[in-house]
Amino acid sequence: MKNIKIIISLVLCFIIIFGTVCRAEDGCNWYIVKRGKDTPSFPTNATEISECGAIFIDKASADSGEKKLYLTFDAGYENGNIAKILDVMRDEGVTGAFFILSNIISKNADLVKRMADEGHLVCNHTSNHKDVTKLSKEEMLANLQRLEAQYKNVTGRNMEKIFRFPEGRYSVEAVRVLCENGYKSVFWSMAYDDWDNSRQMDCEKAKEKLLSTTHDGAIILLHPTSSTNAAILGDLIREWKSMGYSFGSLTDLC
Repeated sequence: MKNIKIIISLVLCFIIIFGTVCRAEDGCNWYIVKRGKDTPSFPTNATEISECGAIFIDKASADSGEKKLYLTFDAGYENGNIAKILDVMRDEGVTGAFFILSNIISKNADLVKRMADEGHLVCNHTSNHKDVTKLSKEEMLANLQRLEAQYKNVTGRNMEKIFRFPEGRYSVEAVRVLCENGYKSVFWSMAYDDWDNSRQMDCEKAKEKLLSTTHDGAIILLHPTSSTNAAILGDLIREWKSMGYSFGSLTDLC
């Protein structure tokens, strides 16, 4: 057992040290190393992509101690929980950003319209949740533009030029290309294992995990299809408010 723990520790160290070292054209996996309520550690190329316009934390708020949070959601489809999330946010007077796919526009146009009508940012998560680092520049931009056209056709609105890479799979070159074409790439500094709807975390454990890693300037990634998130979001927002946090808009950072 001791040897197994040593091997696991060595593997984790290898991932932390070498896992995010990649060339501009290679794909990388975005991840953060949590440090409680302190600012987490980011991948080794975080500075490089920030110079290309990428955003993953409100650094000004983090450095100044200003207590500000940014709620963001990756929303590919509706299963009854996104509507509940929107109800909570409306009741609490809080807005956020929803990164959407083609599927939810096709099947739940009214819900997507509601996001915009209630003051949320509706942002681009690609049309089909594919790894864009495997696409050419032209294919990547066409993918995003298809979603924008669909959104415009259904809602009459222009989609925000704010993008999140599916599954956090990105490359420095892709971030650079997107920036050159008017897009801001938004990652995150705070998240937890909430995406598997068949394996949802206990509500109290999820709240403790999130509250224990809340930090100034955090960009929070949640999946609104999560039944746990739908159940705890109201409590979380009220607790964050009691901790002195306010909720910002990604447009303030873009």
